[in-house]
Amino acid sequence: METQKVTPTVLRQMKERGEKNILMPVYDYPFAKILDECGVDALLVGDSLSTTMMGRRDDIFATLDEMIIHTQAVARAARRAMVIADMPFMSCQINIDETKRNAGRFLKEGEADAVKIEGGIEVAETIRALVRAGIPVMAHIGLVGQALKLTGVRKVGGKTEEDRQRLLRDAKAVEEAGAFMVGLEFMTVDTAREITQMLKVPTSGIGSGPYTDGSSLNIYDVIGLSPPGFAPKFVKRYENVREMIAGAVRQFIKEVKDGSFPDEEHSYH
Repeated sequence: METQKVTPTVLRQMKERGEKNILMPVYDYPFAKILDECGVDALLVGDSLSTTMMGRRDDIFATLDEMIIHTQAVARAARRAMVIADMPFMSCQINIDETKRNAGRFLKEGEADAVKIEGGIEVAETIRALVRAGIPVMAHIGLVGQALKLTGVRKVGGKTEEDRQRLLRDAKAVEEAGAFMVGLEFMTVDTAREITQMLKVPTSGIGSGPYTDGSSLNIYDVIGLSPPGFAPKFVKRYENVREMIAGAVRQFIKEVKDGSFPDEEHSYH
């Protein structure tokens, strides 16, 4: 595996030579270390930690301080992978100065390499201001989770011509603002392919088909640790670690109850 640190330039070079990029959301040191050693290109500390790690009912409840703590843990594990931190709800919506201050905290305190901001044309000036301040920004268009309270619906983007044109405009706007990568979430295959072909910067798709420059899946979904019943169409589970963990715990309980653990092998004299 290559050990060169992944940067925006590396990701763009990968696009130019047709090499797929791999981005995975992750929230802690042990998993981040595994992903980095396996060759994942970018580790995203997503605001989904609010639901995945904290058990809350919505991602918007993630706080800036929580995000920074989890970003620190992931960054300390990453030797090759780029570490990207989600700007949580209301950390980048009030004004440009506060947004720059919050994004700067991710780089200085969280040890992140970049931040991610959701939205299209409406956040282009915010992206531009951060890039001017020396902060790399990944954009995110399509399904914008932080806006679900406003929209109230999860729908596949690009199904109508009007929506397709909107997504194309959003993609162009964030690229022109200086985003080094654009996440494409929950949109039709054809729309995602058109955006990917149009942009010079790489795309990362989730729920957007096979024609993006790379793909993303949450590590908890990949290994089957996501909650029972959580099975969106775009998720593929490669292992059922939940059952493996449950089996190990049940065996531990059994052995403690019946007195077979701790035994001589696992005791000191």
